[in-house]
Amino acid sequence: MDIRVGNGFDVHRFGPGDHVMLCGVAVPYHRGLQGHSDADVGLHSITDAIYGALAAGDIGQHFPPSDPQWKGAESHIFLTHAAGMATAQGYALTHVDCTLICEAPKIGPHTLEMRGKLQELLGIDLDRISVKATTSERLGFTGRGEGIACMATATLVK
Repeated sequence: MDIRVGNGFDVHRFGPGDHVMLCGVAVPYHRGLQGHSDADVGLHSITDAIYGALAAGDIGQHFPPSDPQWKGAESHIFLTHAAGMATAQGYALTHVDCTLICEAPKIGPHTLEMRGKLQELLGIDLDRISVKATTSERLGFTGRGEGIACMATATLVK
């Protein structure tokens, strides 16, 4: 059995807006996240975790921010590409763990919907998908409310 584990990390700063995209879900908030795509730190982190498990670089190598075709793109495109690469190489994605790091907005009320969206996108059982949140105790850029960070782990099995 070939078991691979990958980690991903992403950050985006706040800017103008009325919601943030997190794990494929539009969470109402008085600001948005800035980025070349829709700035979904959750999907970006999980995407990078899958690429990491495959030793296939990172999201920027597959979808360069310098390429205008990705401007404003929905991040599920990136995630399904990474998952498709894993499948094409004979791997099954068996587990995803995602931790959103921010003071606000509150993540807890949205985690079940986020897990459901990930289940839809990845085709794995809900009990193999974890989405949770923590604060940084008001320390650093997330603690000052300047943005959101996320770390994720993905497990692939062949």
